[in-house]
Amino acid sequence: MQDALSPARVRAARVLALSADLLQIALLPAFVPGAISPANNVVDLVVAVALVRLIGWHWSFVPTFLAELVPVLDLVPTWTAAVLLATRGRTGEAEPGLSVVEPARLPPADQDRPRGPSGS
Repeated sequence: MQDALSPARVRAARVLALSADLLQIALLPAFVPGAISPANNVVDLVVAVALVRLIGWHWSFVPTFLAELVPVLDLVPTWTAAVLLATRGRTGEAEPGLSVVEPARLPPADQDRPRGPSGS
């Protein structure tokens, strides 16, 4: 089981991943060559290292990093998806406005009580 993360670290990782994906999509002409583009590779490498330092290693970073090397697939927000997967349920606190409510327990059925209108 992975350690709980502070909400600030989770938020920072999510903002970083979303920013990286938006940067690569918005500056598409600079990243058009795909796997050959050094700028694209540098952005992906920096993001991968920063995310591992922020939230620790997660298996979802491997397919994300590989997908970022494929020319058309790098237009999908894979860093954002990987971080959402890696950080779900790992914060130490409950999210504001959410609480766990236990269902009410029903009393046990009374065995001596008659069932139905005829008492049988």
